[in-house]
Amino acid sequence: MEYSHRYPAYPTQEVAAELERHINIHRQAYNYTLYEYENVDADNIGSAYKHHNRLPDWKDQFPVFSEVNSKALQRIVTRFYQNLDGLSEQKQNGRKVGKLNWKSPREFQSMTFSQSGFELKNTSGRHATLWLSKIGDIHIRYHRNIPGEADIKEVTINKETTGKWFVSFGLETDDADLPEKPDVDSLDASNSVGVDLGILNYIHTSDGNTVDWLDLEDEYERLQREQRKLSRKKKGSNNYEKQRREVAKVKRHIKRKVEDFQHKLTTWLVKMYDAVFVEGLDVKGMLEQSHNARNKQDAAWRQFITLLEYKADLYGCHVVQVEAAGTTKECARCGVETEKPIWVREHSCPSCGFETGRDANAAMNVLQRGFAELGLGWPEDTPVETALPTDTHSVSAKRVVEAGSLGA
Repeated sequence: MEYSHRYPAYPTQEVAAELERHINIHRQAYNYTLYEYENVDADNIGSAYKHHNRLPDWKDQFPVFSEVNSKALQRIVTRFYQNLDGLSEQKQNGRKVGKLNWKSPREFQSMTFSQSGFELKNTSGRHATLWLSKIGDIHIRYHRNIPGEADIKEVTINKETTGKWFVSFGLETDDADLPEKPDVDSLDASNSVGVDLGILNYIHTSDGNTVDWLDLEDEYERLQREQRKLSRKKKGSNNYEKQRREVAKVKRHIKRKVEDFQHKLTTWLVKMYDAVFVEGLDVKGMLEQSHNARNKQDAAWRQFITLLEYKADLYGCHVVQVEAAGTTKECARCGVETEKPIWVREHSCPSCGFETGRDANAAMNVLQRGFAELGLGWPEDTPVETALPTDTHSVSAKRVVEAGSLGA
């Protein structure tokens, strides 16, 4: 299994200048790869492997390319062809895309060391040191340990628009070292949960828990103030650049707050349950709708589901996406569909009389569809057949962020 850990980095002024110089050389290598792709005989290029063979000639013709790590230079060529494959995939999916363009310094702010050229040292406390070939030592805030069974396959260092540096370690763990997932036949309603991605609440679970939306109103008000200040600065001036960084800091703060919230919430879910069933949403279609678009963007549902899926392997939990259409309309007890405008927040079935909250009914349907997806059928001991939860336990988003769990 492949995943990554990310850490703040604090290079000295001298090392930071060297990092920027190396990144700029890598940017030139990326642009030169594009130039050769468009202008050199196709027999000599066309794949990352073939293009790697041209690097010794590059170093002879442009000695500056000898000043950076050779593995990192190869990774830049690989990065170009990965971007090319991404464009090709989008075209196959029917999207209108252009072509790859040359990267400006503003657009290219990272580099990756693969397999070699790096070493993580002094990891005994909350701080550690990362050594990079031809650059030197970089101090990082080592706020979480890299698992002992994980191998560091690559290291990426990038400078964000805020001016801060971050290091990401690409990790690989043998599947045999991961926790074993519970046997599917052992799953029941007591150790499984359906999750409805809500409107009034961030999530609503089939066993009656809700988590409130993250309150970002103050952050967005501050962002609007800083953006208004930026609009009054002369573009290209020192004051404009200073204010641009302030805007970037606020955006980064919002992004980190959402990510922190999602990490803690998804970790709680995969630790608490043996199986988590969640709606597979058409995120792109949702964001294209005019109403409530910013809240849906803040929710970052696709990111939420991605975190759930990769953490399921780390903690030994089943995560299954189910068809989202109809979970709100369909009665969790009898299956009869009832039209509900968005403002109707209660479910009252005209067929069987089952009454509960709109989101609670949807979460129960997600749970039922999850069991069907695994070929288990609807378990006998379910919230619908027992408690019929009309009252729910609500947890504020602030509590999730501060405490790191939903526990009491």
